[in-house]
Amino acid sequence: MVSSSFAGARGVLERAIAARTFPAAAVDVGSTAGTLWQDAVGTLTADSLLAAAIDTPFDLASLTKVLATTTIVMQLIATGRLRLDDRVAAFFEDWRGADRGSVTVRDLLEHASGLPARLVDPPPATRREFEYDICRIALEYEPRTRSIYSDLGFILLGFVAEQRGAATLSQQFADVMVLGVSRTTPLTFELDADLRRRAAPTLAMDDDARRGRILTGEVHDNYAAALGGAAGHAGLFGTAPAVGHFARLVLAAARGDERLAAPFTPALVRAFTTKSAVPASSRALGWDTMLPSSSCGGRMSAAAFGHVGFTGTSLWIDPGRDRYFVLLTNRAAGGGTLDAMRMVRRAFHDALGDI
Repeated sequence: MVSSSFAGARGVLERAIAARTFPAAAVDVGSTAGTLWQDAVGTLTADSLLAAAIDTPFDLASLTKVLATTTIVMQLIATGRLRLDDRVAAFFEDWRGADRGSVTVRDLLEHASGLPARLVDPPPATRREFEYDICRIALEYEPRTRSIYSDLGFILLGFVAEQRGAATLSQQFADVMVLGVSRTTPLTFELDADLRRRAAPTLAMDDDARRGRILTGEVHDNYAAALGGAAGHAGLFGTAPAVGHFARLVLAAARGDERLAAPFTPALVRAFTTKSAVPASSRALGWDTMLPSSSCGGRMSAAAFGHVGFTGTSLWIDPGRDRYFVLLTNRAAGGGTLDAMRMVRRAFHDALGDI
């Protein structure tokens, strides 16, 4: 049954490649004991002869939010340098007004701050301008009355983390991941020259100043690019095995492994993966939680949590089944729609429902 499940999931990916939803994909599926299945399918672009490999780095896009930023925030909380109830106004002098004065770090993590998804205008040129524009933009709803997924909130979280951590996101994440990701399975904001050449390409969007360019080892998100390649919402690159390593740490913590050090302690991971009390929200702290209608399909347990990325990436972790599922693609290389990618994700995870 296990081998047929893997064959079924691989078939989902092969059909998606034939339909041009994405040109390349790499997967790592496993448990707390280790990897159960790794595979790579397709070519780096639709017209390339270069085959995708298990060690191909992918632009992880919004997986950055949970792999890097949320993890860094967890570490800052574990060491007492940050609290969930710290108010955003304490970090940014431009965050002022009766409508937003009560907004906290927790609200940013739960996408419940009132901030819209993106800015109205193209990305500004400097970090200070980003700060000002996000802090002064009109809120879209009363904080904590609902949840709207916001890149802007996580950009601010990245700035907060750098303030309280007294180091860049890249430096702090590298320190946290001393727990085991090696140079041969990179999970990083800064690919070296060799890895950059081997990365799965993406295509700059029409509203990007880089439009028309193939981006190889260069961040796809134009806000992250404007911020130098590393931001709270996007910028991380990684291979499927590297994301799988991270997933095993989180999965083990979620299943109660007390041997793990902060930020991967069971209490902290459970706190960050517990569904928010915000009305009608599936969000936890940084993470999303399982809904039958979500991209993880309908066969995971109610305890599952995960996240997706715009470029075609996803990570779902199911402590109820002791399983994790890494799917990395470069849909943003001129491939299919977001809806097509969502259907592929659902079919992929459902095909693995019996492992």
